[in-house]
Amino acid sequence: MARQPLAREGAEAGSSVVEMGRTRSGSPGYADLDVADAFSEKSVRRDFVRKVYFILALQLTATTAIICTVIYLEPLNKWVQLNRWFTFALFPALFGLIITLACFEEPRRRLPLNFILLGLFTVLEGLLLGAVSVFFEVDVVLWALGATAFVSFGLSLFALQTRWDFTAALGFLWVLVLVLLAYGIIAAIVQSQWLRILYASFGTLIFAVYLVVDTQLMLGGHHRYSLSPEDYVFAALNLYLDIFTLFLLILELIGLTR
Repeated sequence: MARQPLAREGAEAGSSVVEMGRTRSGSPGYADLDVADAFSEKSVRRDFVRKVYFILALQLTATTAIICTVIYLEPLNKWVQLNRWFTFALFPALFGLIITLACFEEPRRRLPLNFILLGLFTVLEGLLLGAVSVFFEVDVVLWALGATAFVSFGLSLFALQTRWDFTAALGFLWVLVLVLLAYGIIAAIVQSQWLRILYASFGTLIFAVYLVVDTQLMLGGHHRYSLSPEDYVFAALNLYLDIFTLFLLILELIGLTR
């Protein structure tokens, strides 16, 4: 059986990474719509959404290619399995890039620096996901990729057409993520398969909702909080982090139930 603890550690760290990468109401990345609606013109909103999804599509394509390379290139696959330090060595660089893109306006808005940083982040994230995937059977990884794509596409369509404002639940989701992290620590100590299955299921639900919230933040409009039209790189980063965390959690869930 595949060694799921590494994936669980990656998912827990991924949860922390996602939260480190988010700015909340009153932070530079979000604008209170009571003050100004940056998406009052539909053409501005359409251009912004197109940019975000184009960048996200490139990120997901590159990430999938890197995962497949790490899995199917046997010398690289064996090297990663024998050198676990490589997986954990990626986290400091990822944290640094997320903090830079999330907390500082100039790096995330200045061309071409924002694309260089985002491209570097995507490559490192792809290597991280590939390094975690080598500890699972190939068919498990492919099922997880397919399930993540299906869930992400369905949730995105739902967020694009629903009238419900999920952005009001940001504070509640933050509390749930803290609970998830605490529960993950307990599951790691107890080493119970059922606890780990519950952890992966609970985490999948939380980040599924986060994907809907971040999609609505990107759309702006009538929602409580919104992103600036200049923050297309930050919006793509948010959606990518949600999808990457969903993949880790679904990967562990499928691996545990096989």
